[in-house]
Amino acid sequence: MRDARMRRGQMAVITLHMVGMLLLAPSNSFAQEGHNAAAAVLPCSGDNGGITLPPGFCATVFADHIGHARQMAFGPNGVLYVNTWSGTYFRNDTPPPGGLLVALQDTKGEGRADVVKRFGPGAESGNAGGTGIAFYNGALYAETNDRIVRYALSAAAITPDAAPETVVSGLPLTGDHPMHPFRIDAHGGLYVDLGTATNSCQVANRMPNSPGREPCTELETRGGTWRYDANKTGQRFSPAERYATGLRNGEGFAFDSVGRMFATMHGRDQLRENWPHLYTPENGANEPAEELVLLERGADYGWPYCYFDLTQHKLVLAPEYGGDGGKAVGRCAGKNAPIAAFPAHWAPNDLLLYGGDQFPAAYRGGAFIAFHGSWNRAPFPQAGYNLVFQPLADGKASGPYVVFADGFAGAIEEPGQAAYRPSGLALGPDGAIYISDDQHGRIWRVTYHGPATAAVAAAPTPSSPADNLAAGSAVPPEGIHPDAGTQAALPTAPGSTPEAVALGGQIFEGQVASAPCAGCHGTDAKGSPQGPDLTTGDRLWGDGSLASIAHTITVGVPKPKKYGAPMPPMGGAELSSSQVSALAAYIWALSHRGDH
Repeated sequence: MRDARMRRGQMAVITLHMVGMLLLAPSNSFAQEGHNAAAAVLPCSGDNGGITLPPGFCATVFADHIGHARQMAFGPNGVLYVNTWSGTYFRNDTPPPGGLLVALQDTKGEGRADVVKRFGPGAESGNAGGTGIAFYNGALYAETNDRIVRYALSAAAITPDAAPETVVSGLPLTGDHPMHPFRIDAHGGLYVDLGTATNSCQVANRMPNSPGREPCTELETRGGTWRYDANKTGQRFSPAERYATGLRNGEGFAFDSVGRMFATMHGRDQLRENWPHLYTPENGANEPAEELVLLERGADYGWPYCYFDLTQHKLVLAPEYGGDGGKAVGRCAGKNAPIAAFPAHWAPNDLLLYGGDQFPAAYRGGAFIAFHGSWNRAPFPQAGYNLVFQPLADGKASGPYVVFADGFAGAIEEPGQAAYRPSGLALGPDGAIYISDDQHGRIWRVTYHGPATAAVAAAPTPSSPADNLAAGSAVPPEGIHPDAGTQAALPTAPGSTPEAVALGGQIFEGQVASAPCAGCHGTDAKGSPQGPDLTTGDRLWGDGSLASIAHTITVGVPKPKKYGAPMPPMGGAELSSSQVSALAAYIWALSHRGDH
């Protein structure tokens, strides 16, 4: 899959202004002019903090273990400020003590933060932090719970010494997308993303064959960009400030040098799970596209009535509104299509237009997009967990995207087991870029040390443990037993059989009936932000018996107690009664593994 990254990029560009391989060809003016006078590429020290980058680029770990780091912003004092998020999405784990905002300063010029100061309200006060953060007129603006606040900073201190002022309050916190990323333009326009409360505005959210609400009244208060005034305090959320609509979850914002605004959008989930008669498992894994849009006042980008079909490169009618699996266009003909599209379910969490001068000229004005990584590609492998570069010119895509940084997830690309998940981006005063991770709180600093005329290039494919073994490294002299690492035999519930448990494991892993169970619960069944840990024996529904587990699988979980996303009946798969029984036996066995 990774080896096809360049081909995928070429397929994803959707502009009519494509200039062939302009930014990749060695003959273009960016790439080779003055090559003989350029400095040689210098090797990087260390391991780039565990990630891979194109030749000439190096990464160092600027900070680590600072909490669930989301978006970032540099202040005029050269300090990097980070917003961190807590709460139910991260299973209510315990964040580092202190405030959920973090100031990071490199006082020694060594490329890492030697000063780390936390401020603002912390989790102990009931605060859950947030995603959005920005600077405007020397003040720090940050999202916290249902509001955006403003901190004054003195010239002598890197953290505020006074309580913040509330700029906007009453922002919605319910549903699937409770975060409020934002950006501020040069005139104080405060643009806030209000992601949707539902997946596709269904009458029953994420449930099979449930129609969409007509009209989708959710669009009055969610699913778009709202505009406020960063110069004013005491503003309250209302439908009146809606700037653009039809954006399901537009987390990344950026302005180019002439003031055009761009945004990313997470495409919708569960085409296959909710509409199995219209979509194959392959359709569900590979559609719809993630989007980069040119954000304009009054524009409508289609959600929930439409989605962007990556294969056909066009907006098509959603099944909740009469769509037929990707053929009908209908009302979508009048919606705003993206300027570039990317593989399904990669989850674009932040956007940075490169305005520095440290990187080669071919990168200037182009878009870096941090992809958080997928969960809804099961039963196929998850993907994303990377940083992409998309060339832009005159507000349009001007070439294929490349995977610029990779390897964040490590050995397992899944939400619950990934080592790191890219989440935020910032441009440093010296032209370096900073990448945040909200899994374990790492921040990388990426610098360039090669020829100034280098062309855009993709990161090498990360090595895997299997690659190392194939190369003969670290293999014990006696070799490896073919059964090494296989799971120990699981117990059998009363009334079941070992054969049923084995079949249930195959269903859980997607080998039978294309069941997507591992997408939410992880291949190790230890849970993720989308679904609970099934190995502990703690049951949110039923009494833990075989019968109650089978019942929960059959009817689904339309109103979860602790997780945001409902589970459709049978997880969205089409299972026979015997397959449901086998899956229940496997789930029972997972939580009783230590009983025998």
